[in-house]
Amino acid sequence: NGYAIRGIRNPSEEMKLAAVTRYGEVIRFIYNPSEAVQIAAVTQNRRAIEYIENPSEAVQLAAVNNDGSAIQFIDNPSEAVQLAAVRRYGSAIISIGNPSEQVQLAAVQQDGGAIYNILIKDIIPSEQVQLAAVSQDGKAITTIITKKITPSEQVQLAAVQQDKSAIKWIIEKGITPSEAVKKAAGL
Repeated sequence: NGYAIRGIRNPSEEMKLAAVTRYGEVIRFIYNPSEAVQIAAVTQNRRAIEYIENPSEAVQLAAVNNDGSAIQFIDNPSEAVQLAAVRRYGSAIISIGNPSEQVQLAAVQQDGGAIYNILIKDIIPSEQVQLAAVSQDGKAITTIITKKITPSEQVQLAAVQQDKSAIKWIIEKGITPSEAVKKAAGL
């Protein structure tokens, strides 16, 4: 039982590792854990990072590589940590304050629907981010249009090439598709 660590005075490194390998969250009962113990804890349980004071970038990376949503427990993650998180779980971008275009791009490449989490932050994604989103998931165009963004012809074309039914959402929202977009959609 990993929680037994609470009753052990001055546990050895081996005992600490055994405890967090079993139950990562017991790291909160370990005084001044080594980086190896921290990494073992976050690898076992993503939430363990919230009990680690000033985790190193290596510990942060271990946490988000285990589960991208662990980024929500990290204060001021570096861009490398942000990228690792969204590459694992695109929607983790919701927990990133002001994501760079590179982070936005990585998020929508992993999950086109992650564009929703960018747009609800009132960030207008670049055409490149929009293209990546609709290329990964044609339905992402509905989210773009819903936010009162008129997608470029190139974005519309990529959306219908990925999912022909995207033309329906483009037309329903009052956007007149070009002939090239109609043709790609089979109209």
